[in-house]
Amino acid sequence: MAPATPTSIASIGIPREIKRDEQRVALTPDGVRELTLMGLEVWVETGAGSGAGISDDDFADAGARIGSPEQAWGSDLVVKVKEPQDSEFRFLRRDLVLFTYLHLAAYPEVGRALLESGCTAIAYETVQLENGALPLLAPMSEIAGRIATQVGAMLLERPHGGRGVLLGGCTGVRPARVVVLGAGTVGWNAARIAAAMDAEVMLLDRSPQRLRQLESDRRGRLVSLVSSRGLIERLVPTADLLIGAVLTPGGRAPTLVDEALVQRMKPRSVIVDVAIDQGGCIATSQETTHTEPVVEKHGVLHYAVGNMPGAVPFTSTEALVSVTLPYIVTIAGRGLAEAVIERPELLSGLNTSDGSVCHPGVARALGVTPRHPMACLR
Repeated sequence: MAPATPTSIASIGIPREIKRDEQRVALTPDGVRELTLMGLEVWVETGAGSGAGISDDDFADAGARIGSPEQAWGSDLVVKVKEPQDSEFRFLRRDLVLFTYLHLAAYPEVGRALLESGCTAIAYETVQLENGALPLLAPMSEIAGRIATQVGAMLLERPHGGRGVLLGGCTGVRPARVVVLGAGTVGWNAARIAAAMDAEVMLLDRSPQRLRQLESDRRGRLVSLVSSRGLIERLVPTADLLIGAVLTPGGRAPTLVDEALVQRMKPRSVIVDVAIDQGGCIATSQETTHTEPVVEKHGVLHYAVGNMPGAVPFTSTEALVSVTLPYIVTIAGRGLAEAVIERPELLSGLNTSDGSVCHPGVARALGVTPRHPMACLR
């Protein structure tokens, strides 16, 4: 029987992303060059970078081999952007290391496929430093937060179905009110952009320490408030734009706004639920796509695209690879079991291995008993 994880990695695969409207790619030509200089074989699926403006020739010139999905997925280490789709489950196997965004709490069927295959899967979004930072989630959270405000401002325009409100108002006319739930990377970036557009911004978070940390950067009409159920119930009906930006690493996002509260919102107001890739924090949200991004419920426009940074694939690809490449180099150069010694935060990134769930938050979400991550690597 093959070992649970490869003791050494000789090849790296970069499949083309097939999730609907996903145009990012998991590696750039510069990244390929770094890996091939280490003596590693890099397989890039034909057309993998086209959505991000990277041609097959660009990858080939950097030393990659261009091939089929089978060749990319047949590598020892497969690096992706999004979770495997149904048609890709057939590629999962026990001696494969998969490195990508997984969000298994929102996609339990992917979790089941990983467990059945025995695949070792490391999730970008649960790689966590000792100080609690999420280094591989941060750049996409930053982009998603900024997009949330941009999209919200557009949807408030009447031609897009909104109330016909300009986010920043104008002389003599009050601006839109933006309520942001969560002051993490997503929420802070959303609030900061909204404030820069002269909106009236209410930023809520449960942590006074986090709000105090952000206070020195507060500007414009931005008010930070310690969140509570009563405060949410009072503020949400007053919002022109509501942005859901809460995070539970590895787990499902808590529902902060129930359906009855959505029914109290202004007609043609807008909800942008960035937490949708963890199940959403607004009860009425349902995952949408860039092609069909908006659903109207109770007279409120809901935008809940599960891969928001995919709207800007060039920026997102560059930002993602800038933080993932050092980890890819470490895993490929030393093998996963030794890589966690150099970068112990990879242990928290380990979601599944050898048929077991190795992250407690993911295990709770999937309703299974977790196994200690170090035991998963043996």
